[in-house]
Amino acid sequence: MKEEITAWGHENITARHRTTLEVTKEKSLTPRGDCIIGVKADKAICDIDERIKEWLRAGNKIEIEIVLPQYGLRDSLIGFGSKKMTFKHKTDIVIRKSDYVCDRTLAIRANKAARDIDREIVELLRDPTTELKFVIKRA
Repeated sequence: MKEEITAWGHENITARHRTTLEVTKEKSLTPRGDCIIGVKADKAICDIDERIKEWLRAGNKIEIEIVLPQYGLRDSLIGFGSKKMTFKHKTDIVIRKSDYVCDRTLAIRANKAARDIDREIVELLRDPTTELKFVIKRA
C-alpha cells in the first residue's frame, strides 16, 4: 500500500529546518517557511488513505520517498506513527524528528528533516515548474 502526493517547487524553498519537513496545499511560500519542500500539493494529511492512517496510529514505521521524476532524483526518509495522530489538517503534511504530534503530523522520530534532504533536489525545487512526488509507504 502506498499514497502518492504531487506537489511543486517554489522560488522561496530553502529546506533549512532542522527538525521538520512539510508539503502544503498552499500556493505561496514566504522565506520563513524553511521546512517546506513543496507547495500546491494535491492532498493534505486529511486526504491520505485510511489504511495508512490506521497503520500509523498503531505506531508503525513508514518510508517517505521524495522523487523528482523530471530529473530521475530521489531521497527517502523513515518515520513512525503514534496513537495520538489525528490527520485532520486540511492543507499540510508535516514530518518531525521530535515526538510532537498535532493535526498536521504524518510521522515522528524521523531520520531526516528538511535540511537533510539532498541539496541537488532542494536546488531544483526552487523552480516552480519542478514536480515533486511525495510517496508514503509502509516500511
